[in-house]
Amino acid sequence: MENITRNAALEQVTAITNVRIFDGNQIIAPRHIVIKGESIISVGGDFPADATIIDGENGTLLPGLIDAHVHTSIGGLRDALKFGVTTELEMNGDFTKRGREIQLKNVNDVADVRSAGTAITAPGGHPDELLPDGDEIPEFVLKELEKLSEEDREAMLAAYAHDHEEIPQVTTVEEAIKHVHTQVENGADYIKIMIEEGSVMGAPGLPVLSDEILKAAVTEAHKFDKLVIAHVLTALSSQEAIDFGVDGLGHLFIDRPEYTSELVKSIADSGAFVTPCLVLNSSIIGNPASELANDPRVHSKLSPDWIDILNSSFNTYPQGNMENSFKNVMDLHRAGVDILVGTDVAPVPVPNLGGLAHGASVHHEMQLLVKAGLTPLEALQSATSKPARCFGLHDRGRITEGARADLILVDGDPINNISDTLSIKSVWFNGSQQLG
Repeated sequence: MENITRNAALEQVTAITNVRIFDGNQIIAPRHIVIKGESIISVGGDFPADATIIDGENGTLLPGLIDAHVHTSIGGLRDALKFGVTTELEMNGDFTKRGREIQLKNVNDVADVRSAGTAITAPGGHPDELLPDGDEIPEFVLKELEKLSEEDREAMLAAYAHDHEEIPQVTTVEEAIKHVHTQVENGADYIKIMIEEGSVMGAPGLPVLSDEILKAAVTEAHKFDKLVIAHVLTALSSQEAIDFGVDGLGHLFIDRPEYTSELVKSIADSGAFVTPCLVLNSSIIGNPASELANDPRVHSKLSPDWIDILNSSFNTYPQGNMENSFKNVMDLHRAGVDILVGTDVAPVPVPNLGGLAHGASVHHEMQLLVKAGLTPLEALQSATSKPARCFGLHDRGRITEGARADLILVDGDPINNISDTLSIKSVWFNGSQQLG
């Protein structure tokens, strides 16, 4: 019976009509698309006689959004999908190919996910400073557990166990190479390295691996044709990462030293992409995301716990200011660097990791990119076609024949008002309508 149902779904034909279409790069002339099963089979053209017609009521049809920097859970993937985020890219966690096969078996109402597996960091290095000391589950975790569903309770315990299990030690070149091999064997889709001495995170003096070890890890990952993304939050660590040959920076440097123009040129010349996570920078300098939390389009879709998280902040670098981040991201953008939308949201609601929430923060990030100076169209590219291209996800991020039918239909015109991306009418994931 299950196979019959699946085959019927694969034959289902749907035409979405009367919409303006952002195809991942630009607004295009056709006003309708046709989906068959899991794929887009035409953009414009005739409707098949057996198509189910959905009138978009002059809304805007977008490719499913991509969050290029998360730490996630089943609950996080479920929340992401509510906001039209159909793909999350995990930068330290369990959702490698092997992890997906175990954790997402028979789970259908969640976004797709790719993962770096366990990031390469020094013993006691980042993100250790964000975690409680000791092996016992801390009181704040226990309080959160009491509020969650059984499924999300298990996810939170798994996330906590992952962060406190015996992580393979990396203290030598040989151990770094072995660590890369382990992640590849687990089905990591790319590799993550940490370059974080802690000043921005309120923990100066964090241990960081030597240049030799980090360079060896990057070189080894490239032997397996894996992208390498670096955690960096300062101009100095960003330059170090570029010197090591990384493919992308997982954050935007929060400072703006005199040599910023030279750094920007270095990043641009390397071909690396940057995922600024402006939402994180804003939280780090003490700004809660209260306006987002109070938006009824957000408030209605998130649990009270996540709303509380949005109304708080990291606040580990209050001496910072967003103008520096806005100038940095625009300098990179003007230099031709690919800017990707990412959030760095935690897998579960944790009190000291505030200002961020799955799905909702992708829309906030696009708003901040526009505030920095990108056009709404460029911000939408940064959440669709650009991350798909940079991460080699060639089946998504665009509305074109043959692409996955990951789609989001919104009221209004986000090309003129980026906030309209939150006015979600329907979401399709792999051809299946999730909302609407």
